[in-house]
Amino acid sequence: QVQLVESGGGLVQPGGSLRLSCVASGSSFRITDIDWYRQAPGKQREYVAAISSSGRPAYADSVKGRFTVSGDNAKNTVYLQMDSLKPEDTAVYVCTTVWGLKRYWGQGTQVTVSS
Repeated sequence: QVQLVESGGGLVQPGGSLRLSCVASGSSFRITDIDWYRQAPGKQREYVAAISSSGRPAYADSVKGRFTVSGDNAKNTVYLQMDSLKPEDTAVYVCTTVWGLKRYWGQGTQVTVSS
């Protein structure tokens, strides 16, 4: 079993920044690839970014150059630094990983970008 807990969401004005955290835990869990997704009301879940266990990042085109994903293996934590936020970034952000051939999802954290 793996537990993923996100935090760091909130209300921010356009152009502002937020840093999300995703803490992974489990009895035998070791850090592995972790992805960030988001889902806005009435829309399908959308891939945002990912980081491999070796620290290699990847981004969706919609956030490239504005978001930065990083990880702290010692803390089993992945971060999503979000800068230059836009209203269209408003969504519930969720982290996910695969462990033991099973995909796990966190509960999500709400990000609202509005003036």
